[in-house]
Amino acid sequence: MTERLLDILQYYGAVAGAGAALIVSLDLGRRPTGWAFVIFVTASVALIGWGFMNDEGEGIGAQNVVLLAINLIGVYRYLIRKKPVQGTAPA
Repeated sequence: MTERLLDILQYYGAVAGAGAALIVSLDLGRRPTGWAFVIFVTASVALIGWGFMNDEGEGIGAQNVVLLAINLIGVYRYLIRKKPVQGTAPA
């Protein structure tokens, strides 16, 4: 792979991850938080690619495989699953 592609993956992953973390920390509601998890997913995919294509990045790649699973749970919880109605037991 070219160094340019590796740089793009690395820096996109870093910037997207930081931006998504900012959105989550602002506590703007379910939909914005869900979209932040979508951004986290793209950051994880970029860092998985960077980690396994880079000679020294296997640890970051492996970590982001786990983070990808966690982020997909976040997408499901905030964008796909219906929020239970207040005061009722979950089905």
